[in-house]
Amino acid sequence: MPLDLPRSEDASSSLDASLPVADAALLDAYSQAVTTAVAAVAPAVAHVRVERAKPSRGGREGSGSGFIITPDGYLVTNSHVAGGAAVIEVTLPDGRTAAATIVGDDPHSDLALLKVAAGDLAWCRFGDSARVRVGQIAIAIGSPYGFQHTVTAGIVSALGRSMRAQTGRLLDNVLQTDASLNPGNSGGPLIDTQGFVIGVNTAVILPAQGICFAIGASTAERVAIALIREGRVRRAYLGVGGQTLALPRRIVRHFGLSCESGVRIESIEAGSPAASANLNRGDVIIALDGQPIANIDDLQRLLVGEAIGRAAEIEVVRRDRVLKLSLTPCDAEPTRR
Repeated sequence: MPLDLPRSEDASSSLDASLPVADAALLDAYSQAVTTAVAAVAPAVAHVRVERAKPSRGGREGSGSGFIITPDGYLVTNSHVAGGAAVIEVTLPDGRTAAATIVGDDPHSDLALLKVAAGDLAWCRFGDSARVRVGQIAIAIGSPYGFQHTVTAGIVSALGRSMRAQTGRLLDNVLQTDASLNPGNSGGPLIDTQGFVIGVNTAVILPAQGICFAIGASTAERVAIALIREGRVRRAYLGVGGQTLALPRRIVRHFGLSCESGVRIESIEAGSPAASANLNRGDVIIALDGQPIANIDDLQRLLVGEAIGRAAEIEVVRRDRVLKLSLTPCDAEPTRR
């Protein structure tokens, strides 16, 4: 026998099938936030199809996602999506297809900037990575496996992750999210509920469930501006090849060093800043401009565009001595990158 549960007058009236209920009223706060953000950003997200001059591991053709950041058609995507492409075609949410050209490609940050040959384009804005918090809603838009303009949602799982670009350079301040990403999402935006881009979807750990990564918006915006202005990202150059090496404990204790390792110089290019500073093979770099260096990644983090042409002090261990030498990093040529 069914139970005759008491119901309030308000509850019974809300369940009356004879009363029409608008779909909008059925949306909870979460759904409303996601749908509003997607409506604002999705028109600026494009499917990117490329044809490469030289076949890669995935073949001559490839695809990914991208998003337009200016009204005149600048589009951000991943370097591993568009880099080396001979032909690029983008498909917009309104069904239009348009050709695109590479404005700049920066494999070290796994970002590329394209220019879309079309008018009347929707565009979106970068948010502030410093305001992103663990646990906030994260929404991914892209074309996984070619299914264009797919939306997935989750949360920001962690901040400050590091991962390697295909060049081996370390990417810092990477966002981790459990918003589902698949091949084809690469280059698409990760957005917040306000409709701001907080990351560029870039990597998936395939055997894992819900562990995906996005390049932070602050990095993406900085790289995009550099590519628009100069077509490349300027980085400082010393002219050394090296490897991380542990220092003898007696050296660390005797000189009171803050790190127990450094970068051992294996090679020095002729005419480089390192050669001019009289650095030698076998020297172990332990600091640059007062910043401790424990490994190659620490050294790369300091070799940014702002260091170009600025005199700096490099500290090295040479045999049983610690030397402080002066050098001036120069601009790394595109071929050196």
